[in-house]
Amino acid sequence: MATVRYFAGARDAAGVETETVVAATVGALYAEVVTRHPALAGVLPRCSLLVGGVRAADDATPVGSDELVDVLPPFAGG
Repeated sequence: MATVRYFAGARDAAGVETETVVAATVGALYAEVVTRHPALAGVLPRCSLLVGGVRAADDATPVGSDELVDVLPPFAGG
């Protein structure tokens, strides 16, 4: 199971800070979290997903068991 951490607007849309998800790929994880939290459908396309600290290249990026996945919306300012 992967641990998903939501930040900023993604956390607001999900209604949770963290949760565990069983998914083999980023695409499967995306589908699962949108099923659980439909409001994420409007937020996730703008987010970066970090799998084990590395930005996911695409939906086929593997998600290992015990992986940490961070969902990061765009941040303003600098």
